Amino acid sequence: MGYSFIIPVYNRPDELDELLESLTKQSYEADFEVVVVEDGSSISSEKVCERYANELQITYLPKANTGPGDSRNYGMRCAKYDYFLILDSDCILPSHYLEAVDDYLQQHYVDCFGGADTATDDFTDIQKAINYTMTSLLTTGGIRGNNKGVQRFEPRSFNMGLSRKAFEATGGFGKIHPGEDPDLVIRLWGKGFESAFIPTAFVFHKRRISWEKFRIQVNKFGQTRAILNHWHPHTRKVTFWLPTCFALGLCGALLLLLWGNIAGVLVYASYFILVFWDSARENGSAKIGLLSVWALLVQFFGYGVGFLWATLKIAVGRRPMEALFPKLFFR
Repeated sequence: MGYSFIIPVYNRPDELDELLESLTKQSYEADFEVVVVEDGSSISSEKVCERYANELQITYLPKANTGPGDSRNYGMRCAKYDYFLILDSDCILPSHYLEAVDDYLQQHYVDCFGGADTATDDFTDIQKAINYTMTSLLTTGGIRGNNKGVQRFEPRSFNMGLSRKAFEATGGFGKIHPGEDPDLVIRLWGKGFESAFIPTAFVFHKRRISWEKFRIQVNKFGQTRAILNHWHPHTRKVTFWLPTCFALGLCGALLLLLWGNIAGVLVYASYFILVFWDSARENGSAKIGLLSVWALLVQFFGYGVGFLWATLKIAVGRRPMEALFPKLFFR
């Protein structure tokens, strides 16, 4: 098989530089191409791409800003190979990545796959804490980090493989963002395509993010999940309500504490201690353990409130999603 890496980028040439450097170090011996799609950036990545022209088979495609989903679609339409490896620009690949993908697909071919994201030692403490809460079985049920999560694994577009056949059958990513990747996977499943998790095809996901950016991001995740529930009602699950229940339950426990009832607070405290211990053990740092508890609160409250608000808005709004949530759609 031939592989085409598809990388949309928006005002992040330094990130792209690190990703392209990691692509030059792949142990995979056959040819592959890299398609970089500049999504209307004001800070160009063209010179970064030019620096790697002698080391990589690279194509630089500038275009107007239409969002990451449409940019990936554009890159896939322009790619010359028939299996696409879709990455976010803030990822770095281990040297075995493409070799691991090829080994798996040669033995267990699927038209769509996903891999995990993890951290390296040089990530900041906040990056490591957020990485933990986004991938741990104790926080998200492992839906991003492994194939033993609480629900069927949905590949994510920061680390996703997609065949040309599957792309052409579905039309690729939609205009919604975030949420374009689970929407595509649901439509793939509906057309009979299979997906898989490749545990050895992980990426180092830098997530250059602050607490406020993280809150906004997970709030949007919650809103888009409500939209996906409306679009694809057969995918609704009770587990999507867990962050909302967590947030409301914690508020209720704190209110009960004012009347001397400590049972609820003790339950939450036990959970926080467990998360602290597990993250501190995994990251080798008590500080990161504490930051992970804070990241958990930001994540669950941000997602839970966004999901509840969007669900109620959809129930009473009775208008197209693009009209109800204009900030979540690109034109």
